[in-house]
Amino acid sequence: MRESSSTWVRNRNIVRHTPKTLGSVSQGVILGILVLVIGLIYVTQGTKATSYDYELSEVDGRIAELEAEIEDLQLERARLTSIASMETNEVAATMVDGVVSGYAE
Repeated sequence: MRESSSTWVRNRNIVRHTPKTLGSVSQGVILGILVLVIGLIYVTQGTKATSYDYELSEVDGRIAELEAEIEDLQLERARLTSIASMETNEVAATMVDGVVSGYAE
C-alpha cells in the first residue's frame, strides 16, 4: 500500500519556512549603536593618550628640576671643597687678604 504521490513523501516536511530577516528600522538602529560604540572607543583612546601626555610632561618637568638641583649641589660641593683645601694649603695660609687701596681718578 504504497502511495506514490509527489507531494507526500515519507519523513519530509511539506511546510516551507521563510527565513526571518531584520527590517530596515532594526538594521538602522543596530548600525547607529555600532557607530556610537566605535565613537565612544575612539574618544576614550584619545583621552587616554592625552592623560599619558600630561603625565609625561610632569615627569619631564621633574627631571629638569632634579638636573638643575644636581648642578647646584655640584657647585656647592666644589665651593666647599675649595674652601677646605684652601684652609690646609700653606701658600694660601701665608697670603694677605686683599684690601682696596684706592681708586683711579
